[in-house]
Amino acid sequence: MPATVVVGTQWGDEGKGKFTDLFARDQHLVVRYQGGHNAGHTLVVDGESFKLQLVPSGILYPHIVPVIGNGVVVDPRVLIAELDMLESKGVDTSKLKISGNAHLIFPYHQELDKLTERRLGKNKVGTTKRGIGPAYADKAARVGLRVQDLLDPKIFREKLDAVLKEKNAIFAKVFNQLPLDADAIAEEYLGVCAPRLAPMITDSVNLIHESLEAGENVLLEGAQATFLDLDHGTYPFVTSSNPVAGGACTGAGIGPRYIDRVIGIAKAYTTRVGTGPFPTELLDETGDRLIDIGHEYGTNTGRRRRTGWFDAVMLRHAVRLNSLSELAVTKLDVFDTFDSVKICVAYELDGEVFTHMPYHQSVLHKVTPIYEEFPGWNSDITSATTRAELPAEALAYLTFLEAQVGVPIGLVGVGPGRDQFLRFDA
Repeated sequence: MPATVVVGTQWGDEGKGKFTDLFARDQHLVVRYQGGHNAGHTLVVDGESFKLQLVPSGILYPHIVPVIGNGVVVDPRVLIAELDMLESKGVDTSKLKISGNAHLIFPYHQELDKLTERRLGKNKVGTTKRGIGPAYADKAARVGLRVQDLLDPKIFREKLDAVLKEKNAIFAKVFNQLPLDADAIAEEYLGVCAPRLAPMITDSVNLIHESLEAGENVLLEGAQATFLDLDHGTYPFVTSSNPVAGGACTGAGIGPRYIDRVIGIAKAYTTRVGTGPFPTELLDETGDRLIDIGHEYGTNTGRRRRTGWFDAVMLRHAVRLNSLSELAVTKLDVFDTFDSVKICVAYELDGEVFTHMPYHQSVLHKVTPIYEEFPGWNSDITSATTRAELPAEALAYLTFLEAQVGVPIGLVGVGPGRDQFLRFDA
């Protein structure tokens, strides 16, 4: 059975968790394929919020095996705290599986993340300071420790001592910081984390392929989003992995022939956190309204998000990068009290019009958006369950958006609740 990929198409925070949870109803495995606990997915079930960072969204379904794939970087302390939170709310987490090839995040990664950002000053990237980037850097440098190392205390300690010797030299000579204690780290990771996680550690590639070969449905879940991709995002203001659909292959260990459906999640407007270009950003009362009505604050960090109108130029590029087969649009209800709404259809700079993303970052920083404006609907759509129940103005907005990006809209979110959505293609 072919696999499905769910990917964010903007700068993250599109509401992937809600729709991944929805698509998961018909799946057997839900596999998180990249990122770390810098991701935040919020699910609202029967009025109760579940804020997930590492655990795949399918955890709330008893029939699903949630898998943390090899492309993820894992802070075991954070993962255990998340499991405790879920279990305190009555969620069975015993089915969770963790790839033995996923890399571990350590305290020295987080210290380096904080110190480096501080040292960069006004040129900082705007990371979440969770150690994600330094962990991926160690992975690329081939000095990282993997989840499987938790099962071999001797190897774990040898690798930890070797890498920490180098990190402590950096702390002392570059940042004038005290060294970290290898004994304390080993005691926490081997003495506390390893016993708790050991039953969950597995050969995830074999698990996923056995499921596919048995004809079962597999959902591959990305964190962050297309324009935070290390290769294709607004570099250097990006994450340290590949959230695009292609990253699902390396991050889960399957070939592209297994994937036949790629669902892009897009918010009805645009947001981003941290530094970087944002052509449609609204630095006015309208932007503040989007923040207030849309509750645009980071799930993990609480940071206020930057907001702007929907950017069809970005989405066209996301369609290409991910080979999107369809879109799911979230948070349409945020516009319920707006007199008018806009969609950016192109950029302009020095008389040149761009209908696709300019490849040069300096150009992207300077462009002016070209908008199409639409009347608002000034009505509450949060109880709409079918396309026919949408106001004509909302229907016109979505139909134009669909035509601009070139792929059909399958689902539309009309509220934060698990069941507040409608099929747009019905």
